[in-house]
Amino acid sequence: MLFNFFGTLNSILIVVSLIGVFSQVRTVWLRKRESRHGATEILSLNKFFVSFLAYYSFFVYGMSIEPFNHFIVWPRLIAALLVAVVLYEIWIDRKAITSLSLFALAIILLVSGVTFGLITDAYTDDGRKLMAAMIVIITIFLAQGYIHQIMLVLKLGSTGALDIKMSQLILLMDFSTIAFAFVMGLEDGWPLLLLAVVSASTKIIILYLFRWVRVSKSAERKRLAAAQ
Repeated sequence: MLFNFFGTLNSILIVVSLIGVFSQVRTVWLRKRESRHGATEILSLNKFFVSFLAYYSFFVYGMSIEPFNHFIVWPRLIAALLVAVVLYEIWIDRKAITSLSLFALAIILLVSGVTFGLITDAYTDDGRKLMAAMIVIITIFLAQGYIHQIMLVLKLGSTGALDIKMSQLILLMDFSTIAFAFVMGLEDGWPLLLLAVVSASTKIIILYLFRWVRVSKSAERKRLAAAQ
């Protein structure tokens, strides 16, 4: 009963978090329409690609658990698709080979993941262990990616094209994911728990930085210096 309750709650909040991810996409689109210089200003390619990997890894991990975990799989697939849109917009805005390469890699991973899920049965125990190890590695990269985003904000004194709603709603999702991981049991849920704790910690810092940018004299000086 608790599994279904927290699984449903987590799925609902994941769907809500998708609104946040879409809000980030919408912010970029609005900046493009307003012809602002740098529609993806401040957005860390590093951070968004690792965010894509985080969503993608749980999309794949959810398919590796028996029974097939719909609570994990479908919301993460949608989130991965939306983050891929952000990666596309970063490439379009910056026209850099790195952003093109990471966007292309994201598409390849999505296609291969969906294909693999459709044509194969559940993973073996060794396969699940490999997926869990992959999530640990991605969690490390996720922490690094968010630290990179945090350092960009601190360096420039601006949140640029970052969307606060995205961080707020994903933080809610992270909290529910932590609860869901405990209900699943640590044997299967510890990868969810690890990534959600790291994600929540960095989101709290980023949300604080939105306030810091508004009230800090240091942030104001950095913005003025960057504008000169």
